[in-house]
Amino acid sequence: MNNTTSNTRTLAECAVLIALGTILAQLKVYELPNGGSITAASMVPFILVSLRHGPRWGLLTGFANSLLQMLLGGLWPTPAGTAGAMALEVILDYLMPFTVLGLAYIFAKPFGESKKLQGIICGTIAVCCLRFLAHFLSGIIVWGSIAQDGIGAVTYSLTYNGSYMLVETIISVVVIALLYKSAPKLFKAV
Repeated sequence: MNNTTSNTRTLAECAVLIALGTILAQLKVYELPNGGSITAASMVPFILVSLRHGPRWGLLTGFANSLLQMLLGGLWPTPAGTAGAMALEVILDYLMPFTVLGLAYIFAKPFGESKKLQGIICGTIAVCCLRFLAHFLSGIIVWGSIAQDGIGAVTYSLTYNGSYMLVETIISVVVIALLYKSAPKLFKAV
């Protein structure tokens, strides 16, 4: 297979996985009142792209996902109501958290083929932690002023974002591990 055919095939695969991830993101198990939700493994397609095709394709696919999430999820007006706060919301709530899913390959690669499942799990956990970190920072910087009942912005952001990201991470790890166990060829680039 020549390089053009390979790139076209990878691009088509990424488009299908973006569509799948977008559909899964709309299947919400639970949605929090101020944004964030537990979905039907919506991060898995983007992590899979990274694990199959490396960080370049993973980051591009994750970035496309971030734009779709922003358009479909809608931007919430920030408490500060300034252009700077809106820019930080776009970066910390959309661009960073969904794009970093494309880095799973970097965290999985050191495990090699002999410990591939452990690498896949580690990569999944690592990118979920990076996504959480972006949301956590947004919760402090952008949304901290809405902390309730005298709770500080750090505690509020940690509990609010941690409540759904922990469950999302567990779901993603379980699904990605089951996918690897049942269809290991999915994790090899064609």
